[in-house]
Amino acid sequence: MDKVTTRVKASVPLKSWELSVYDHYMSPNESAATSRQGAFFDLDKTIIARSSVLAFATPFARAGLMSKSTLLKSIYSQLLFSLSSADADKTEKLRAQLSEMVAGWPIDEVKEVVNETLHKLIEPIIFEEALDLIEEHQAAGREVVIVSSSGEEVVRPIAALLGVKSVIATRMRVEDGKYTGEIEYYAFGQAKADAIIEFARDHNIDLADSVAYSDSMTDVPMLSSVGRGYAVNPDKELRRVAIEKGWKVLTFKQPISIQDRLDAVPKKSLVIAGAGVAIVGLLALATGSRKKKSRTTTA
Repeated sequence: MDKVTTRVKASVPLKSWELSVYDHYMSPNESAATSRQGAFFDLDKTIIARSSVLAFATPFARAGLMSKSTLLKSIYSQLLFSLSSADADKTEKLRAQLSEMVAGWPIDEVKEVVNETLHKLIEPIIFEEALDLIEEHQAAGREVVIVSSSGEEVVRPIAALLGVKSVIATRMRVEDGKYTGEIEYYAFGQAKADAIIEFARDHNIDLADSVAYSDSMTDVPMLSSVGRGYAVNPDKELRRVAIEKGWKVLTFKQPISIQDRLDAVPKKSLVIAGAGVAIVGLLALATGSRKKKSRTTTA
């Protein structure tokens, strides 16, 4: 029994799935054998243990992209948003604040800050359970997609860190190398679901045979757009909806850095996986006389 099956059996009992109207968008004449499966992941509090926006707020301030007062206002707004049920008014206020905050920021400087601080800020807060699922879906040949309301310049480097190629994220308008403050696409609520449907159509993915993961009530449309929705560490409202719809409830508890995860892999497995002579040499240096004695005995 694989890890996904084990987790599912340990979670909320399955009721009959309530598929959305989007699940059957494929042409009746299209062969199921030619379609693919997808696995769509929210980012904040689903793959990583906190808000990606909050994670990079301090580095942006240090780089002079925002004032201390703007930083505090941003953190306060994000905390209020995450601690309360989201509605249209709150969503619009957050979007307006995002537009105002980033207007005039040089996009190259934003990318530089993200790249310089990515490993320090994001690696230690990745849920190990999310990494397991991503790897299992990829091994099964499913298209893994990260779907986030955070900006594309933040989400894509995080996705690359996780070995994920496909991303759906908020896009800001850029002119002369700077953000104008206008939002071209806001990946939030129903807009996430619409983008998933479009992505699935473009990549020949059968949504009825696909899965999605999120922690937030605002992602009910996203979870409803696939055959199997999973509520990860859900807020109160999402937990209620998940139980009503028969979605599985998963609990992710263990953030782990990718480096710690690699260090935990048995050295023998690393060699077999193709590390080759370089790894063997490093192991020889690390184990010193024990390796030397072994070589002498073999000779």
